[in-house]
Amino acid sequence: MIYLLSAWSSFLDQADTFFLTCPFKYLTGFDCPGCGFQRAVLALIQGNITESFQLYPPTIPLLITFIVGPVANYTAKGNSDKLIKILFLITGSIVVVNYLFKIFSSHTHS
Repeated sequence: MIYLLSAWSSFLDQADTFFLTCPFKYLTGFDCPGCGFQRAVLALIQGNITESFQLYPPTIPLLITFIVGPVANYTAKGNSDKLIKILFLITGSIVVVNYLFKIFSSHTHS
């Protein structure tokens, strides 16, 4: 058991080497609305909630939407359309507000 925990810890320490490069940022040089999500999820897995939020604030709402949406759809046999639409609306709004904040705050610091 200790060996598995040690291996998991070692993997988490080096997991950022396996991250995918953002094609939007690669092509344009600008962050996309999802830039930071991978690192934020890794920080969350490592138990660093504050760091996760600082890296990408929409991480927790996105994960909740990714989990609750399909589960609600499956358990409600398709009668969860309103819930899923509300989840997507709230989460999408958080992503857009975060992106706009990132864009406009980077111009004020430069």
